[in-house]
Amino acid sequence: MKLIPVIDVMHGHVVTAKRGERQTYAPSNTPLCRSSRPGEVIAALLALHPFDTLYIADLDAILSQGSNSDLIRRLAHEHPDVTFWVDDGLMEPDAVSEFARPVIGTESLVNSEQLAHLLASLPSPVLSLDYLGERFLGPVGLDLRPDRWPEDVIAMTLSRVGANSGPDLTRLQSLSARRTDLRLYAAGGIRNPQDLERLGSIGAAGALLSTALHQGTIDSMALDRFLSS
Repeated sequence: MKLIPVIDVMHGHVVTAKRGERQTYAPSNTPLCRSSRPGEVIAALLALHPFDTLYIADLDAILSQGSNSDLIRRLAHEHPDVTFWVDDGLMEPDAVSEFARPVIGTESLVNSEQLAHLLASLPSPVLSLDYLGERFLGPVGLDLRPDRWPEDVIAMTLSRVGANSGPDLTRLQSLSARRTDLRLYAAGGIRNPQDLERLGSIGAAGALLSTALHQGTIDSMALDRFLSS
């Protein structure tokens, strides 16, 4: 199972995300890294484990309040051995695809036709099915149409991010059952190695991690043990 650290960037700094309440996000200061500078946070994550993939959410772009594209491009070029997945709110998906795998967040989609166009025009995009609680954030019915999804899909439960509530296993199993060739990545609420084991047992292809890494509830020993098993 692939494990992917998440980095949320706002106003040039890494911020601590919680429950999708973006107005409350503050510059990161955690046991893993006391700095909110993106380069230092990435260095701390890669010192914890040699991850081969990092996910970056450009929150300014997602909220239509600016962009951190130059910063993210520079970070990607500084780490050529790492694959970056980048959600920039579909502000410049073609530009993102030059140095990263673009993430298509359903909360940013206008309609399903826009998704079809992006899937046809972008190289190797990832779809993020975005949820806030039980509410799907995206074009009506798209979460029920697996025939319109790419093979790589993130189930992003924003209300569980940073909430120490565990992943939404029921939703993950439901989504997975809709398409047998789906590579499904869990995002939101993952607390500890036991949660990773549960995700593995239901066939998740991977998990996006943030709080557990920063707070040390999933440490380097747990990562090594889990990824070598």
